[in-house]
Amino acid sequence: MSEEMKQETMEDYSKELEASLKKISEGDIVSGTVIAVNEEEVILDFNYYAQGIIKAEDMSNDPKYNLLDEVKIGDTIEATVVKTDDGAGNIKLSCKEAKDILSWDVLKQYMEEEKVIEVKVNETVNGGVIAYAEGIRGFIPASHLSLNYVENLEEWVNKQLAVKVITVDESRKKLVMSAKLVEKMRAEEEINHKISMLVPGMIVEGTVESLMPYGAFIALPEGLSGLVHISQISQKRIKKPSEVLNTGDKVKVKILNTNDGKISLSMKAVEGNSEAEEVEKVETAKYSSREQIGTSLGDLFKKLNL
Repeated sequence: MSEEMKQETMEDYSKELEASLKKISEGDIVSGTVIAVNEEEVILDFNYYAQGIIKAEDMSNDPKYNLLDEVKIGDTIEATVVKTDDGAGNIKLSCKEAKDILSWDVLKQYMEEEKVIEVKVNETVNGGVIAYAEGIRGFIPASHLSLNYVENLEEWVNKQLAVKVITVDESRKKLVMSAKLVEKMRAEEEINHKISMLVPGMIVEGTVESLMPYGAFIALPEGLSGLVHISQISQKRIKKPSEVLNTGDKVKVKILNTNDGKISLSMKAVEGNSEAEEVEKVETAKYSSREQIGTSLGDLFKKLNL
């Protein structure tokens, strides 16, 4: 017998010995490798003298769960031992029971890490929709489906959503998720990227979108918005922006800075006043209003239905 064959024989013997010594009891959580799957059941090998069988109805709490779509040969599955002998010499297992034990910890970790996960909306209920995460039935309130107002919940059924877990209460079997938070995060990332592309000194054209006592908000390209402080509107001193500006006016502005996600602008600097930025610093320091100079991400999101 070759050395290679001897080694294989020894490995087989070691596996058989380990399997014979392993003790499995009802209620244990075991981990095994999928060696077969069909519409009715999954067969697991978990290095035991008998194979593990998980019936389709014991795989998930999700009523739309499909074995052939979700499980592949070679997958590793954790399951709870329901019976050590199902009458045919197999170990009866339940993935649902194992998930009920393990999934809550996983969901808590998702919440702590603010991890984005994918879920599919199954059905509508009063005030929101139902989706399953890690085999656990979860609720997404209508107010957390989108940044925009949701009128027809039925339109969301069967949609895939990126969500964050916001409430995990195992004792009350309560799982709440939010797609709005993911949308908001991605919108903020997109706005931050657009702001990062603005270079101080650039001159761009915008539209006056609103007038405040302390300055004018200007709608800029790419959906951005910036503030021209009252001290940066005109070469002459004015008491209020409406003396020289009207909502809807087209104006050219110079980017002064984009500090802390706020876009500070100057109309005066476009006219060639080299001292504009220094004046802005001095007059801004004197300004006593609680309003902040520039437009922050928070200001931008006030325009959305949060």
